[in-house]
Amino acid sequence: MNVSGSMMANNKLPLVQSSLKLLVDQLRPEDKVAIVTYAGSAGVPLESTKGDQKMKIKTAIDELVAGGSTAGAAGIKKAYQIARQNFIKGGNNRIILASDGDFNVGESSNEAMEDLIAKERESGVHLTVLGYGMGNLKDSKMETLANKGHGNYAYIDNISEARKAMITEFGATLFTVAKDVKIQVEFNPAYVQGYRLVGYENRLLEAEDFNNDAKLGGDMGVGHTVTAIYEIIPVGVKSSIIGTVDPLKYQNNDKPNVGSKNGELATVKFRYKDPESDKSQLQQTIVTNVAKPLDAVSEDFRFATAVAEFGMLLRNSDYKQNSSFESLVARAKAAKGKDDEGYRAEFIRLAENSKSILDTEK
Repeated sequence: MNVSGSMMANNKLPLVQSSLKLLVDQLRPEDKVAIVTYAGSAGVPLESTKGDQKMKIKTAIDELVAGGSTAGAAGIKKAYQIARQNFIKGGNNRIILASDGDFNVGESSNEAMEDLIAKERESGVHLTVLGYGMGNLKDSKMETLANKGHGNYAYIDNISEARKAMITEFGATLFTVAKDVKIQVEFNPAYVQGYRLVGYENRLLEAEDFNNDAKLGGDMGVGHTVTAIYEIIPVGVKSSIIGTVDPLKYQNNDKPNVGSKNGELATVKFRYKDPESDKSQLQQTIVTNVAKPLDAVSEDFRFATAVAEFGMLLRNSDYKQNSSFESLVARAKAAKGKDDEGYRAEFIRLAENSKSILDTEK
């Protein structure tokens, strides 16, 4: 846990403390937890303690104070050391790194921190990274560290997000059921002349990496769902996005395999490893060339399209075409469905507020 001077703000260490107390309430007697802090150096305010000693754990959390520089590497090394010493075979052995990512003492470069965590992950200890605060938050660095450590990353800026990570999505955040998950999609050129993946720019792999078990993928937890949206241009549709290329002079100009009209739009391959294994397993499925009207698909998919459209508008994407706040808000409201925690309602308010801000700036 980062307790350096950069964590003094109310939306940093105080919010970390509140978040961890939510986590403590979920602990079972057979669980164990220790607290490692780092500022100028690493400290251990709480040695490994059974999960039923909740008052002892919460008291240690309350006594944390921020100050000093940020020796992140020292703290992470110490956390892995304690995790290895208390390793439970077949259990969920995990470090939760709570920080703004501002490492500035010792091994603080991106490469040094990544190498450190890549080495430590061989111990079988997973890593969950929780990012706090704004301003100097090193968001991309922390997500990269989570990827290197067979883990996941969540950004927490208020107690509602803390509750989401620590309670509502507790299993997805802290219990890995599949590691190094990779997805590869192959479209049938008989039906699709062009396609693009919406988002996920920092998750792309080379085609040959899909079958390479040495290349890391993402981890998935209990109840975790991942949605990837592709935009396709069907054969026969004219599009200015697809350019033309002159025939190659020095290469084989034979026409590539153009596929066959066999009713298969795409093949989706899914590769993953069991948490305790280093060898991946493969599953695949066929997507048929059957179009459905938008109002005939699931609420989850319709809501996801609204979120994707929102992202393209915020980035002023070259591919936004006829996207609009009005259309995405209307679609999100119609697909809100059961929203016990209010996350979808919060997204709708965010989109409406963004539209108002952008309108005033015109």
